[in-house]
Amino acid sequence: MSVLSKLRYPLYPLYEARLKRELRGKKRPRHIAVMADGNRRWARESGFADISHGHRVGGAKIGELVRWSAEMDIDVLTIYLLSTENLQRTTEEVELLFDIISGVIEDLATEHDTCRVRLVGHLELLPEDVAKRMRDSAATTDEKPGLTVNIAVGYGGRQEIVDAVRSLIDAKAHAGVAAKDMAPEITVESISEHLYTSGQPDPDLVIRTSGEQRLSGFLLWQAAYSEIWFTDTYWPAFRKIDFLRALRDYSQRSRRFGK
Repeated sequence: MSVLSKLRYPLYPLYEARLKRELRGKKRPRHIAVMADGNRRWARESGFADISHGHRVGGAKIGELVRWSAEMDIDVLTIYLLSTENLQRTTEEVELLFDIISGVIEDLATEHDTCRVRLVGHLELLPEDVAKRMRDSAATTDEKPGLTVNIAVGYGGRQEIVDAVRSLIDAKAHAGVAAKDMAPEITVESISEHLYTSGQPDPDLVIRTSGEQRLSGFLLWQAAYSEIWFTDTYWPAFRKIDFLRALRDYSQRSRRFGK
């Protein structure tokens, strides 16, 4: 929290400390997925004529979320920044989002020593130079220890499942499996091995900001039994105490995984 925020809200540090005490010894999610929603509405309601300000402030919030997650010993963090539907917005706004997201990845690569960045999404939908910029920055973090940060860009949940099935079929075909013998090879486990998040635990907790109460296609396969936490707070205004409250709520839930 900045010095200015502490002056405006002097009780926040006390509340933050209280939330941390309440979380001691409690179960925590290994994998948190975040739908960082509400940048444009935050900008409009904050009086900014240019909605790009919301995207920029929202982009800057990513680094804070990564620090909070590392501090709370989270293993994997997945952040939904650009959906396949978002690519249908105006050319000017989409190009702005490309630049902001590329900058976010570059900042994570250079400013966080214990942050490993992975890109999850259908990057072929992005311009080649944009995808290369993102991939090159993420590649510099491959050997870093600690928190894995998945940046979901050009992402669609249905597209991910289609891509996974296609990848699985291609792999089986290359292994010599005949078409007539392919059906038994298509299992929950084999599809999971070809998802964008292959090798990672499914998200335990999904957080969505902005007041919307739906997943909008985010991690459709992986989030089948995730706990969901919604908040009316827009993403640029999301605070550490909001994050800690989500963890506290998660610690109080009884997960049954459909049983």
